[in-house]
Amino acid sequence: MFKIANLLQVSLIWVTYAANMRFLALLMLFPLVAGGSEIYTRDGVTDGDTFYLAPSAFSNDDPAFQSWVTYSLMKSTCQLKIGGENPARASSFECELRSRRHLINAWLEKQQQNQQITDEYLDILAQVQEAGFLGEYTARFFGKKHWQLPDGLRVADFQIWRKANLRHHRPQTRITGSWNFGTRPP
Repeated sequence: MFKIANLLQVSLIWVTYAANMRFLALLMLFPLVAGGSEIYTRDGVTDGDTFYLAPSAFSNDDPAFQSWVTYSLMKSTCQLKIGGENPARASSFECELRSRRHLINAWLEKQQQNQQITDEYLDILAQVQEAGFLGEYTARFFGKKHWQLPDGLRVADFQIWRKANLRHHRPQTRITGSWNFGTRPP
């Protein structure tokens, strides 16, 4: 069986890749490697449980793109923790909320370093978080029927705020990698 260390096929070669993102990738992968548990296989072939980070994640220093790398890594890690028959399809409110929170925080950190950068969607998402409605936003725009939503979501307040602040809004998800089927190394 594969070990978790083989799960994410991420090459950490030294190219023009932001050093802090390389560190973040390693930091996020550490619990997977340290856990030492095995991943899901069926007849010697993994079942959509290998997350491949796009090669451009190591060479594209665009702040918005790198923020989405953070989201992708966080979400894939969370999906693995959820597990199941096919972790690539695992989904929960907490997983999506946590991943979006990391996305926004990565974006805001990059904006602190360079206040001239903008990204329409990420700037709007930062406003949603600042208004205190990230949970409600996540449930409204990305919710699944099987999700267990926490008590205390201010749905009515969010609806009022959304109508005033998010007219014609289109939510986005820019995954910077893909789940594929892996094979057992020779």
